[in-house]
Amino acid sequence: MLTIIMETRDNEPELAQTLSVLVAGAVEGLVSDVIILDHGSKDGSLRVADAAGCRFCVDWHLDDIVRSARGEWLMLLEPGARPTGRWVEELLEYVSLNRNPARFSPSRMHRRPLLNRLSRRTRPLETGLLMQKRDAIAVARANMQLSDMANVRAVRKLATELVPAWVAAGNRSAAE
Repeated sequence: MLTIIMETRDNEPELAQTLSVLVAGAVEGLVSDVIILDHGSKDGSLRVADAAGCRFCVDWHLDDIVRSARGEWLMLLEPGARPTGRWVEELLEYVSLNRNPARFSPSRMHRRPLLNRLSRRTRPLETGLLMQKRDAIAVARANMQLSDMANVRAVRKLATELVPAWVAAGNRSAAE
């Protein structure tokens, strides 16, 4: 039903945190596959992805990756980001009833400082992106990054909150 796609570069601990949360979605039949797009990692990202049964791509073109995804919906995330609460149930319902892209709600417990929220734009994948595969195929190009694809206007906001990746990194300055 749903393919998760993440890009990584030396994000081994963050990748492990995200993948551990996604297990619930795989058990419930929501997550059909996870694809990790690597940018030259020198850490254990490959081992983490392999242990979790993910496809780890080192030489890739985004349009080919999107076409090869097993799910009819794609969820684009940053390594370290984690959906919370009843995310599996909400996504199962959303993908069965909707066609429009959606984003997670920002985590209320993990917010950037007020001055940063007012003065800086959020990163394109800070709240993730859920979109149909056919829509992703229409916009994906070979030399794109996931963040480029995340510039689509998502018309829905999911009730499920997403803990941002910078929390997993343990580095508040990453949000600045």
